[in-house]
Amino acid sequence: MAADKKRGAQTVRDMVLSLAVIGLAAGVAYLFIPHDEGKDPVRTVNYQVELSTAQRGAPYPVAAPEGLSKRWRATSVDYEPTGKKEAAWHLGFISPDEEYVAVEQSNGRPKPFVKDVTQGATKTGKSVRIDGVEWTRYEGDKYDALVRTESEVTTVVTGTAGFGQLKQMASALKAERTGPEAEPSADGPGEPSAEGTTGEQV
Repeated sequence: MAADKKRGAQTVRDMVLSLAVIGLAAGVAYLFIPHDEGKDPVRTVNYQVELSTAQRGAPYPVAAPEGLSKRWRATSVDYEPTGKKEAAWHLGFISPDEEYVAVEQSNGRPKPFVKDVTQGATKTGKSVRIDGVEWTRYEGDKYDALVRTESEVTTVVTGTAGFGQLKQMASALKAERTGPEAEPSADGPGEPSAEGTTGEQV
């Protein structure tokens, strides 16, 4: 009986010693293995392949910014056909002020599309002219937005950034379509439609 107790005590002691050794080894590894505490955690993406694919396949000119500084970092990109003749384009950025700004496009129904990508922002009745193009201002609890509705596509610049940086992104947009039914490229979104893409006011 006494021998069993002694063996049990030795087993517990061995486990404690083993854990202590493991902890010490981990501490030494942390101290001596290089690690960068100040490394930027933002993961960037190169969106050129997806942009080329979208501009060939989308039924509308796909927009992306040109001429922005390197402080604008692309963090997400997606092109997705959403119906037989519909498609959605997304390109997300972190701005120089560490705010989120996204370019969203779709030729589906404008109203539900705008509500979805702006996180429920509402139309203010105000508009702003950027490089000769009229954009409607939306404001919300999460995102603000600039919205441009045309005959073939709705373009939204939205995010947590202020309107100054949303305007900067909108001004940098260049839209192009390179598919078999492509039209000449456009500097920014094209001609507006009062009724929107499917006859629905945004």
